[in-house]
Amino acid sequence: MSEIVELERRINAALDRIGRGLEAGAGAAVDPAELAEVKQALADEKLASEQLEERVKSLRDKRNALEEELEALREQNAQSLSRLDGELQSLRRANQQLRDNNVALREANAAGVGEAHLINKSMMAELESLRANRAADRAETSAILSELTAVLEGAAKPDTSNAEDA
Repeated sequence: MSEIVELERRINAALDRIGRGLEAGAGAAVDPAELAEVKQALADEKLASEQLEERVKSLRDKRNALEEELEALREQNAQSLSRLDGELQSLRRANQQLRDNNVALREANAAGVGEAHLINKSMMAELESLRANRAADRAETSAILSELTAVLEGAAKPDTSNAEDA
């Protein structure tokens, strides 16, 4: 910002000199050295203005790239959370089925009727519960790893924005 203020001051000074030169030229001859100096100052200010515009464009491009990267990370996190939620729902269903089968198995045993298909069904439900639990753990670990990776990549990138502003 201080550079912009300084450039504005220099442009205004050059314009004032041009104005004085035009006023002086209306009533008298213009000194060629002063005219050359004013032209050079104007050319310098135009160059500085162009450089500043390029720098602003570069900063906007960087900001847009960072916004796109952030949006991609948000989408990736949303997908990870969606997978995790799906795995947790599966785990809840498997656990409910396991509880229902265990209740049926206990009732059959209490009645003195040991039914093999209930035992098999209970064991299958328990295996499904273990698989769902493992999948939920994997999805949770994946979500945590993606977050840590994003944080570590962000920490590994040197912050050059302050160096460019100086």
